[in-house]
Amino acid sequence: MSSEWQEIAQSIKGIYGNKEFIPLHEPTFNEKEIEYVTDCIRTGWVSSVGKYVDEFEKRLAEYTGVKRAVAVVNGTAALHIALKAVGIQENDEVFMPALTFIATANAVSYLQAVPHFVDVSEQTLGLDPVKLEEHIREIGEMKNGQLINKKTGRVIRAVVPMHTFGHPVALDELIDVCDRYNLVLVEDAAESLGSFYKGKHTGGFGAVSALSFNGNKIMTTGGGGAILTNDEKLADYAKHITTTAKIPHSWEYRHDEIAFNYRMPNINAALGCAQLEKMDEFILSKRKLTQRYQKLFESIEGITLFTEPFLGTSNYWLQTIILDAHKHNRDAVLGILNSEGVMTRPIWVPMNELMPYKNCPAGDLSVTNELNERIINIPSTPIKED
Repeated sequence: MSSEWQEIAQSIKGIYGNKEFIPLHEPTFNEKEIEYVTDCIRTGWVSSVGKYVDEFEKRLAEYTGVKRAVAVVNGTAALHIALKAVGIQENDEVFMPALTFIATANAVSYLQAVPHFVDVSEQTLGLDPVKLEEHIREIGEMKNGQLINKKTGRVIRAVVPMHTFGHPVALDELIDVCDRYNLVLVEDAAESLGSFYKGKHTGGFGAVSALSFNGNKIMTTGGGGAILTNDEKLADYAKHITTTAKIPHSWEYRHDEIAFNYRMPNINAALGCAQLEKMDEFILSKRKLTQRYQKLFESIEGITLFTEPFLGTSNYWLQTIILDAHKHNRDAVLGILNSEGVMTRPIWVPMNELMPYKNCPAGDLSVTNELNERIINIPSTPIKED
């Protein structure tokens, strides 16, 4: 196996110009970013006030097709406020995939609510609506218009699907489940800027959603995130509580509730404006990279390159291979590729296996547990067109 994966490592390096080290994902900048950030610095408005935050929110809403976008400091903050804005309260339970980044569970915990883990689908890598409904029928009952967990007595108030590596989940089916059980849909779209489901941008299906612009995402603001919604009142509230709930006044500092200093700095928004202008270019480059990887892996036994689900158009944020566990050992493959200078990573440890969340409620997680041993992310930085 060692020689085979050493050859694969060299082929991946060839895609990236035979560099000595290939990172998993790095940002792509040019003169436009320098221009906007320099302009921001020259004005002196680099922090809480300046033109670029408003401009970035406007452009982001237009790109994603929603009414409002609220820019914040990171994706976790965006999800925290999204959940608070739809009324998640202490001791509520919130359905989410067990196979996700820990920020999804953390954002729920910040509100003293309880993550409730559900299995994922092999077709999307995201929350499985069939497994979700089966689990609800097993543990849930409707009382006074609310879904109650019969085992804990707690209200289950929301569903938070995550678009894994940019691949859209089965949104229609999840919306149907939410409608049947009076659950709020909050999309964790942190990884899916530029991804579409049936022609509509992810993040525009739920009551509210959260994006991330971390340095390793398809586009970046350095650090940053955003809340997306079509609800004007919800957007106004999100904007208010992410700017310390300060009541507008020319000089006085009056605040009407305990809130958060989550606003995105102007200098980060300047970077974001430049990056957003190149999203179409990034997407095309990502799809070209997918084609290169398809050619590389199509003849290699026991390796499947994961491609966008039916009815979805993915941004291919992170390229993903799924191993046949009978032919390839995940950790051995990771060891070889990383030693050859090709940065690769496994998928996240399932949330129910992490110390903070091991006692949280969960359904059958058989697919999660199986995929956890088979998934590897390989270098995914957009490549230049020939």
